[in-house]
Amino acid sequence: MKKVMAFAGSNSKNSINKTLSAYTASQLTNVEVEVLDLNDFELPVYGIDYEIANGIPNNAQIFLDKIKSSDGIVLALAEHNGAYASVFKNIFDWMSRIDGKLWSDVPMLLMATSPGGRGGETVLDIAKGRFPYMGGNIVADFSLPSFGQNFSEEGILDSELNTKLQAAIHALQNAL
Repeated sequence: MKKVMAFAGSNSKNSINKTLSAYTASQLTNVEVEVLDLNDFELPVYGIDYEIANGIPNNAQIFLDKIKSSDGIVLALAEHNGAYASVFKNIFDWMSRIDGKLWSDVPMLLMATSPGGRGGETVLDIAKGRFPYMGGNIVADFSLPSFGQNFSEEGILDSELNTKLQAAIHALQNAL
């Protein structure tokens, strides 16, 4: 059975991006989903001096191994000040020190959501521009604006947004 990793680029215990990634991954069929939490992969802030003195932390390798062993990725990025959340940027930096092509061409559904009307579109644009240089195989992307108004336990409330999400899920499913 194919294995999909779902996670958020956030360390919030109540991350709306983690909620979106887990929900989205649950819509895939005939796959095993593992929902990862960046809080389980604590890492020091990346710096070359730390790396020279201590090497690469084990948690960076463990996380990278999960990515490399997966058949698909569902990633929802939190947007902080128009860019990646610090916790995601940190694990991303550590993994890139192990393998510059860290995404390993694994099919990825890249998403973002936010409480605001842009739905994390700025961080999505950054990732869509950067990830392909690092082995990113983004088969679909999706932005969910106004999370609190557009999402419930049943899923996406707005029919147009739900149609877009279903198309993105279908693209990932076909790439697996």
